[in-house]
Amino acid sequence: MIKSMTGFAAGSRELDTAALGVTVRSVNHRYLDIQVRLPPLLAALEAELRGVVQRWVARGRVELAVTARLVRPPEVDVDLNEPLVDALSAAVEQARARGVAGGLTAGDLLRFPQALAVRERDLDEAGRAALDRAAAEAVEEALRDLDAMRVREGGYLRTDLEARCRTVSDLVGRLEAAAEAGRAGLVSRLTARIEEMGAQAGADEAAVAQEIVRFAARSDVSEEITRLRGHLAHWSALSGAAEPCGRKLDFLLQEMNREVNTLGAKVEGAGAGELVVAAKAELEKLREQVQNVE
Repeated sequence: MIKSMTGFAAGSRELDTAALGVTVRSVNHRYLDIQVRLPPLLAALEAELRGVVQRWVARGRVELAVTARLVRPPEVDVDLNEPLVDALSAAVEQARARGVAGGLTAGDLLRFPQALAVRERDLDEAGRAALDRAAAEAVEEALRDLDAMRVREGGYLRTDLEARCRTVSDLVGRLEAAAEAGRAGLVSRLTARIEEMGAQAGADEAAVAQEIVRFAARSDVSEEITRLRGHLAHWSALSGAAEPCGRKLDFLLQEMNREVNTLGAKVEGAGAGELVVAAKAELEKLREQVQNVE
């Protein structure tokens, strides 16, 4: 199936405890590369969310970002650093013993950052489970929207690729005709020339005829034409199947380019060179476009 590797989607979820936001974007990449950014509150979900991405995307660089904003201020716990307070009290007593007036007050403690530790209280088990579930659902929904966009863009890509494949198929047919005409012309010229030389030198006509046949066989392109048409048929099958096909199409293009290069070395006849150049140019355009296909 032709899917684009580029797309963007966003989603959100509202809970009693938090508001979740999800953005996911994908761009071209040779393989699957997943980048995940999560708030500390959802850090434990990273492995699970990577698995969700892998169910929806087979190829491309995917950037998934999730944000979580608490709806109401979190409950906090305040812990007193008792060893520090004891040490400070002892120091104050030593100072008073040396004649320094005053004592240690609660306000004095607040001037020491280490004296008090303020910690946000974690969500209870039910609240955390609800938050994790909502985050996974929001990511799933965003990826579904991303997939829909990639499929839609893939439809445009497929239309363009199929048009170019038809152009290549037409060029293959014209190359086949040019090759056949060129081979026939070559045989005719060789026959005439060798008959002229043989009449002068008394050459063995049967041996000369065999050499002509062998020389003409070296310019036969039927195998290359057959393989090219087979590659085009395989292309059609891949693009119509359900599985991602970008890397397979890229490989097919390499094989098609190899066959066209061979044709360029073997084809005789007027206009054959221009047809080979046109086919290679069209294959290059196909290759550039396939870099966008999942």
